[in-house]
Order: sequence, then structure tokens, then C-alpha cells
Amino acid sequence: MNQQLIDLIRDMYATDDFIPLHAPTFAGNEKAYLTQTIDSTFVSSVGKFVEEFEQKIQAYTGIGRAVATVNGTAALHAALHLAGVRAGDLVITQALTFVATCNALYHMGAKPVFLDIEPNAFGLCPEATAAWLVDHAELDDSGQCRHKASGAAIKAVMPMHTFGHPAKLDELLAICEQWNLCLIEDAAESLGSYYKGQHTGTLGRYGALSFNGNKVITTGGGGMLLCRDQEDGARAKHVTTTAKVPHPYEFYHDEPGFNYRMPNLNAALGCAQMELLEEMLASKRKLAARYDAFFQGSEFRFVKEPDYAHSNYWLNAVLCPDIESRNALLETSNAKGVMTRPVWQLMHRLPMFANALRGALTHSEWAEARLVNLPSSPTEA
Repeated sequence: MNQQLIDLIRDMYATDDFIPLHAPTFAGNEKAYLTQTIDSTFVSSVGKFVEEFEQKIQAYTGIGRAVATVNGTAALHAALHLAGVRAGDLVITQALTFVATCNALYHMGAKPVFLDIEPNAFGLCPEATAAWLVDHAELDDSGQCRHKASGAAIKAVMPMHTFGHPAKLDELLAICEQWNLCLIEDAAESLGSYYKGQHTGTLGRYGALSFNGNKVITTGGGGMLLCRDQEDGARAKHVTTTAKVPHPYEFYHDEPGFNYRMPNLNAALGCAQMELLEEMLASKRKLAARYDAFFQGSEFRFVKEPDYAHSNYWLNAVLCPDIESRNALLETSNAKGVMTRPVWQLMHRLPMFANALRGALTHSEWAEARLVNLPSSPTEA
């Protein structure tokens, strides 16, 4: 099986060279737009491409306001800040996620509550979330959700759309309404993914996208804060731009702000990449279909989009029968120049989050022992 899979991947990418997990694709106006930016001398956070990139993301996702940031973690951090999360507060999220989800909490002094994933799309499990809140939370007289044992405020629920597959948002939104919590979508991996026809990152009050070098489209480094409400969007732009009050020459800042502005150079890349997005998404779906066909009838299960969603298949993934077969696939493929990787270690296993509150993580631990990501760069598969 392992050698047959390696042969399939080499056939899809038509190369005997090293095959990365997800390489950027530059096949459009990237160089032209970068040259325009350099010629204009507006290479930093002021320039036409920043606003143009924001407008392109707004139009594509259907969000009320998109605010460009220096990376996806900054977008998450700003979203949490705008949602009123402060030091000592609790935020419910999933243990199976990339560390950036939790780093955004750590650096503002907030604390994660790690709950289980559901076993199909690997997003935060609504049933586990609802059960944990019933057992451990209560609403105080003001309607604030609080942790019974410590009295700490629980401010938000932050699911992550794992590998681009949308989490069960309707159920999570209902839980947030019941418990007066803010839903913040970590949509870093899911540009081009839709939940029941609506783009991810637009159902919660806030969403965050990433344009790191390994994402569907890249700006080198960069992110985007998605705000459903125009007023929230205006405040997001203000607070991520050092909270400077506009003036022809005076420097006056009316609150502590963040210098999270995306440079014009990065936005220029983003504008060119957006012109290729639909082509790259179509290519990735063809690639996923070939993986799916290959694993049919085997002990390995290819991870497919849930029936309520249309996924971007950012990173293709397969569930191995057990940890031994997982390790064999990882060792064999990487030794032969085909990059595969295991899923991230569960967050509570990392030293800085070892003492975090958590529920039972049955599905998370099961998936951690079996998931392998496969090469997923767009290709004419």
C-alpha cells in the first residue's frame, strides 16, 4: 500500500524530485503587482493593494468587512480582543488544532478549555461542548457565562475548520446563543470552504483567515480578520492600525492598539493569488478525488468533506488503521522524498497548556494516532 501510494503521488505530480506537503503556486500577476508596488515606493502598510485585497476577500466570502493583518494569529488575537476576551477569561476550543489557535489566547492571558472533536470533519464537537457547559458552567445574574468551580468568565467558543473542512456551525451557534458566548471561527485553513452554502468565517461574529506560504493562496505571511458587522469592522481596522485617530499630521492614539497591518507588498501577492483561486480550488478537488478513489476498499479511510459542506481540501488526509501503520507510512514516504506528516500533537500535551481545563478527548486521541496528511499542492491531477 505505501509504495503504491508513493507511486500515485509521483504520477500526480509528474516528478522524481522531492514533493512537499503544500507548495505555493505563482502562475499569474504576482511579479507584475510586486513590481508595481516597488515602483510606487508604498511597500509598507499604506498602498492600493491592501484595500483592494480586503475588498476582494469581502466580495468572495460575502463578509461585511475584511481587515488585512500581518498573519492569521494576529487576526485571531484581534478577534478575541474585540470580543471582549481579557486576561483570566476562558475560551472553549478544540484540543486537535494548530498551536496558533491557542497562542492567540496565551499572549492575552486568556485560558483555553480543550474539548473533543467530532470524528468526521474533526471540528469542535457540539455535543461535547454542550455537555461540558451543562456540567461546568452557569449564567450569573448579569447573564455572564462563568466556570462554576473558579468563577472565571467564559467568553467565547472558537472552533477550527480542520484541513479546510467546516465544523458543525449551526449547532455551535445555538450553544453560543444559549450561553451568551461569542463564536469566533478559526478559518485559517478554509478559504474556499462553504458551510451549507455560506463561506466559513462568516457565520460567527468574527473569523480569521491565514495566507501563510502553505495555504490555498499565500501573501508570504498574512491574515484577514472577518467581521460580520460593519461597526465591528471599522473598530477592527482602527485597533489593528495602532488605534491612531486620523489627522493630517498629529499622532494621537485613543486606546492601546496593535500594529497588525499587512504590508502592501504582501497584499499585492494576495491580489494576484485571488485571480487564481477558483482554478487552484478546482485542481485541489481533482487531487482529492484521486486520493479518494485510491483508498476505496482499503483499511485506510480518506477524509472527505461532510455532507453539509463544500470543502477546499486544503490538506488531504487519510486515517490509518492504527498507529503502527501510520508510523510506517510516515517513515516510508518521507524516506523516499514524498513529504507526509502526522496531525499536530494535541494541545494539552504541550507544556504551556498542560494544566488547561479539558473534557474527555476520546475522538481527538483516536485521530491523533491515525491521521496522516498527504501532498496537497494544486496540480493538474
